[in-house]
Parts: sequence; structure tokens; C-alpha cells
Amino acid sequence: MQTTKPELSFRRLIGTGMAAKLLVDIGAQIFNPFLPVIAAGLGVSVVELGRLVGLRSAMGIFSPVSGTLADRHGYRLVIRGALLLTATGFLLLAVSSAAWMVALAMILTGLGMGAFVPNLQAFVSSRLDYRLRARGLGMIEYSWALTGIIGLPLIGLLIAATGWRTPFFLLAAAMVVMSVVFGAMPGIQQGRAASSDSAQLPAPWRSRLAELVVIYTNRRSTYATILAGALSYFAAMQVMIAHGAWLAAQYGLDAATLGLVAFIFGWFDLAASVSVSLFTDRLGKKRSVLIGIVGSLVGYLLMPLLNVALLPTVAIIGMARMFFEFNIVSHFPLLSEQAPAQRGQVMTLGAAATLIGGSLAGFTGPWLLVNVGVAALAWTSAVVIIAGLAIVVFLVKED
Repeated sequence: MQTTKPELSFRRLIGTGMAAKLLVDIGAQIFNPFLPVIAAGLGVSVVELGRLVGLRSAMGIFSPVSGTLADRHGYRLVIRGALLLTATGFLLLAVSSAAWMVALAMILTGLGMGAFVPNLQAFVSSRLDYRLRARGLGMIEYSWALTGIIGLPLIGLLIAATGWRTPFFLLAAAMVVMSVVFGAMPGIQQGRAASSDSAQLPAPWRSRLAELVVIYTNRRSTYATILAGALSYFAAMQVMIAHGAWLAAQYGLDAATLGLVAFIFGWFDLAASVSVSLFTDRLGKKRSVLIGIVGSLVGYLLMPLLNVALLPTVAIIGMARMFFEFNIVSHFPLLSEQAPAQRGQVMTLGAAATLIGGSLAGFTGPWLLVNVGVAALAWTSAVVIIAGLAIVVFLVKED
């Protein structure tokens, strides 16, 4: 329960959040276009590195622990710790010379990213009225698009000039700086969410479990919203994690050209995030999620049919990404108000579910591409997103 709200301007809140999330998003997306380059540098196959990226995403299962801590002790403390943990993982990855070092680096970065993103969203949500929340969270998500427009093209040039390790050193240093910046921001005190249902959980271990996974109000809609987001994320990440290997194998793209493709995709992502910040508060969050799901579904269905030349292939992948981004950015404010008294817990549960979806996609995406082909990759995502569509239509409510 919020008790105080120290002064914090909209510009400072959104600007600091966007800058920090840009670093995390670059780290999250760097494997998508450069998966074959980094795999070659590490001496592993694309499928093996995809599994390690899946391991990183699987660490999202521990995200609700950070949500419980944030609801008790404040979002900023958890955000700062998450940035430092992610920086440690990137530093370890940059000096890795053995498989166990890469695996440990993925675990650390997965734990850090899994804690950072949902607690940042909860922190921003706690400062904004629901009627303006899509605007604020949509602007924060510009970072995802700017990763493609600015971050990944620069990473491609940096890798071509100095090697694949350099970006990870730079990301680690920048995240330490952002942790210090967050330390200078005013926070709010949060109290533990209370419910009469907690009396039904007398055993300490059951109480601890409840703190992580039990939502006391609006349960069906909250869990349905979380599940729909996870399905959307899985469907999109299958394509995202495999598209670099797909384009490199079929069209012969190198690291610099893959960075250029990421630049193009960034504009699709930016169009989606800007649209959310401008229109979703007026359209309604649930309606915006549905628009995004339907658009991405069309993209997945058409993807194999347009995979006849580089230009239409890049265009259809970009379209599917754009509608996914519109869907998932609209999803965040919708989820943030499902159970406001447990906002930190709800947002981290949502993050855990989506990161589990991303973990599975890290295993399935490269495997489907290498062993079955593009059609299986895209149409599997289409089937999954249809399930998400049904869940949103029939089970999710927005009041």
C-alpha cells in the first residue's frame, strides 16, 4: 500500500526509465541478429547458444521473488540490484572462455533482467494515473525500438571492428552508472499487500508461496492476462531468436548487414510504441491488446508465403514485430491495474510467465528453423497466438 509519493517529474521518471531500459533491451536483443556471430566466437552451434539464451530467459521464474521484495522495501532498491546483477553477468560473458562461464553469465543476466523490467514497470505505474499509464509505459518502451534503430546497428559495427566481446564490457559499465542514477531518485514506501485470504495459509512455507504466486483479488482476469502475455511473447520470440540465423543462412547476411536489418525493425517497433503512447489510453488497453494479437497473427500466417526474397521477408517479419510490440506494450498497463494492491507481485508474475515463454522459444525457435524450416517456425507461433486471442476475448476484463 502506497503511503507517500515524493516529487518526481514525468520527464525525469520516463527519461531515466527509458535510458536504463535501453541498456537492458540491447542486452536482451543482442543475440537475435548476432546469434550466429556470437556462437562462432564462443565455439558453439546456433542451436546450443539458443539453448543458453533460453536458460537466461528461464531465470524469469524467480522474478516474483523480486516483486515480493519490492512490495515490501521499495522498487528502486530492487531495480538497482537488478542492474548490478545484470552488469555482473555481462562482464562474465565478456571474459568467458568455457561453457560453464557462459552458462553462469546467462543465469546472472536472466535473474537481473527478470527483476529489472517488471519492477521498473511497477515503479512507473505507481506514479501514473491509470488514464495516463499507457502513455508513460509506452514511452518507456520506446527503448525497445531504439535498440533496433540505434543500439543494434552500432553493436554490429562494433563487433565488426573489435569483436563480439566489446559490447558486453560497455553494457556492464553503463549499467553500473545507471544503478547510481536510480539511487539519486526519490522513491515511495510500500507496505505489504493484505488480504483476509492470508489467514487460510498458516504454515510459513505456504505463506511464502502465497506471497509469490497467489493473487487475492480479480484472480481469473489477472491470471488470464498473465497467460495471454506469455503466449504472445513465446510466439514472437520464436521468430526473433531465429531470424538472424534465418536471414544469414538463406540470404547470406553478415554482422553489419544484420545490424542494418535490426535498424529497420527498430522503426517498426517505434511505430508500435508511439501508437500505444498516443492511442491506447483512448482505445482501451484490452482492445489494443486484441488489435496487436490479430495483426501479429496475420504476420505469422503470411511469413512463409513471403519468404521468397530478402525485402518481403524483412517486411513481414517487421510487420509481425510491430503488432506484437503494440500488443505487449498495451498489455503492461492492462496488467498493472488487475490487482493494484499487489502490483509488484502481479508485474513480476507476468514477467516470469513471459520469460518462461521466451525460454521455451530459445529451445524451439532455432531447432524448428534448422530441422523443419521457416513454415513450421511461423505457423507454430500462429497456433500459439490464436490461443492467446481466445483467452483475452473470453477471460480478461478491463474495469
